[in-house]
Amino acid sequence: MEKKSLIILSGGMDSVTLLYDRRDEIALAVTFDYGSNHSSRETACAKYHCERLGIEHIVVPLDFMHRYFKSSLLEGADAIPEGNYDEENMKSTVVPFRNGIMLAIGCGMAESRGLNRVLIANHFGDHSIYPDCREEFIRPMSEAMRNGTYAGVEIEAPYTKISKADICRIGTRLGIDYSKTYSCYKGGEKHCGKCGTCRERKEAFRLAGVDDPTEYEE
Repeated sequence: MEKKSLIILSGGMDSVTLLYDRRDEIALAVTFDYGSNHSSRETACAKYHCERLGIEHIVVPLDFMHRYFKSSLLEGADAIPEGNYDEENMKSTVVPFRNGIMLAIGCGMAESRGLNRVLIANHFGDHSIYPDCREEFIRPMSEAMRNGTYAGVEIEAPYTKISKADICRIGTRLGIDYSKTYSCYKGGEKHCGKCGTCRERKEAFRLAGVDDPTEYEE
């Protein structure tokens, strides 16, 4: 298979699963460092899996987002809410138009490399919280990218309509070591176990019927 895809790879469960799921078509993985609490830990995981699969990996700094954007995800561990992964609790973690910015840059990088697809691992559980994870955003964004490039670069978001538990099942079938992924928005050495993303991660393993290899503080 000709490798014509670029993947936006955070180093979390979802994007690492997509990396393995589509590894035969991925020419380049791009991680964006926008100064979030957990960027360094996620990036290390992204690097690990790309090296394991022999996929080129680039880290693109987006430090302007940390300086100018408002989000608890950019304000240190103490700003991250604990509790359920739902809109009311997690809305403060939204980084405005984050996926739009990353997809636009990924589009330009893809065309510059002669690629025509940008892969992103948004999933159904993100929809109520993050506007730029919804199908209503991804679909017209893909159309804009296609119309704005000679190569007709498009987005592929194959997990848009499935849950994180479904993604966990896919990754388990692919043999992914999920202990080498990172989710916690607080960004500590261990997952805190209390923030919304940690609770969502725990629930995904439980619903998937898969042992959770994550080391939590509690």
